Amino acid sequence: MGRSAPLLAIAALIVLWDAASASAQQTLTVAGYGGSFEQTMRKEVIPDFEKAHKVKVEYVAGNSTDTLAKLQAQKANQVIDVAIVDDGPMYQAIQLGFCGKIAGLPGDDLYPSARFKDDKAVAIGLVATGLMYNTKVFKEKSWAAPTSWNDLKDPKYRKTIVIPPINNTYGLYTLVMFARLNGGGEKDIEPGFKVMKADVNPNVLAYEPSPGKMTELFESGQGLLAVWGSGRVQSFANTGFPVDFVYPKEGAVTLLASACPVARANASPLASQFIEAMLQPKLQLILLKDYGYGPVNKKVEVPPELARMAPVGDRAAKLINPDWDTINAHRDEWTKRWNREVER
Repeated sequence: MGRSAPLLAIAALIVLWDAASASAQQTLTVAGYGGSFEQTMRKEVIPDFEKAHKVKVEYVAGNSTDTLAKLQAQKANQVIDVAIVDDGPMYQAIQLGFCGKIAGLPGDDLYPSARFKDDKAVAIGLVATGLMYNTKVFKEKSWAAPTSWNDLKDPKYRKTIVIPPINNTYGLYTLVMFARLNGGGEKDIEPGFKVMKADVNPNVLAYEPSPGKMTELFESGQGLLAVWGSGRVQSFANTGFPVDFVYPKEGAVTLLASACPVARANASPLASQFIEAMLQPKLQLILLKDYGYGPVNKKVEVPPELARMAPVGDRAAKLINPDWDTINAHRDEWTKRWNREVER
């Protein structure tokens, strides 16, 4: 009898420990974009997944470089289960060993361009990088809609243009496109820096990374023209604000919104299941409707009313695919130079 109390106490502790472990295993941490994308995830994606899998999903919002930095900072003890980032940072994450293999990927249903090597990641949506403009103000000023990347150099837009910085994919693509349009490219970025400093920078109101602040600058009437993604512009237009997206005549640039299960000790199989859920036709349509993503699942039938801005059909086929191997090899160097010479 004397030993029964300690034994009962030990048994109770074991039960509590098991319960705590089970509870901990039932939390899935997803790191992804903020702004309207986060709203769609919290409203349309996460609740159904939590209900179906009896799991609590913690969503951590941040841009792609923020999420990559978290993975690097936590590499000894990863907290994130699923990372959603742009394709460039995703290639870096894979190279650094942060991504595990996706289990159960519905490969036959996906466009080949959506798949990453060894299924270490997959695109969940196709985005075009181009121009956004305030249709109401342009009409009031009798300005023609922009048609070209070179419109960013027009002096009439002085201090009304908003471009994300180079640590954001949209800003990086702006630099690359001006290099390409002026005799250079990813392997010769000098022409891009020359045009950005001399011709574009005088017109820039702000180099703004935050989606929320980007829309605020337009809503206040300060921003009239911007470099942004088709998905972001679609979400902004869905609020009723008078903006439209332009595929520049020289070409819009491909951006793959991508997801990977984070390689970590005792990785949860729910990470792959969460990614797989986002590839199903139902959720692909939601991402198209709410966020303007071009579907990566071949089985998605796109209603004509949802295809106004999204990169689908011929528009998707004509997108420019950047050389990410070269970009990632020089990105730190370009970032330091951008901060020193462009965004001062």
